Amino acid sequence: MRVVAGKAKGVPLKAVPGNSTRPTTDKVKESVFNMIGPFFDGGNALDLFAGSGGLGIEALSRGIDKAVFIDKDGKAAETIRMNLEKTRLLGQAEVYRNDAKRAIKILKKNDFEARLLFLDPPYHMTEAYELMDFAAETGVLTSDAIVVCEHEKDVRLSDRTKYFERFKNEIYGGIAISIYRYTGEEGKVSE
Repeated sequence: MRVVAGKAKGVPLKAVPGNSTRPTTDKVKESVFNMIGPFFDGGNALDLFAGSGGLGIEALSRGIDKAVFIDKDGKAAETIRMNLEKTRLLGQAEVYRNDAKRAIKILKKNDFEARLLFLDPPYHMTEAYELMDFAAETGVLTSDAIVVCEHEKDVRLSDRTKYFERFKNEIYGGIAISIYRYTGEEGKVSE
């Protein structure tokens, strides 16, 4: 596992010790960023259920200004910090050991807004994908937000939620990536 592109390209990343997380493979990471745009001109990212932080770190490496990493697991939070230090991206990041929903509420109080949300919960937590609408309703996502969901290929996510519409869905072995764009309650994609 390594950073695929950008200013930290090639830096190896540590995995969280134990079996509590499953890191996104380099191949899948590269595909995700090819689908959402390979590089960014600023903005913030929110990495929920961040694990080792691979997706958020990749976004930082590719031009996101700031990323907030959330994971309930203490080992995961420590691994993210180590990976951020290794990539020299710690100054552009905040890492919190917290419940995802609670973290969204706290981020709202701190006026944080993200244009990119990574949602990669443990596969048995299918209700966690509802957090994209919760984050939009709370005001933590910008009107041009993109949400990247990683899930088991057999899990069927909606093509449309209250605030989002899926525009990409790719399968890689046993996992699937669903990518959504913010459409607002009326279902219109913002320009």
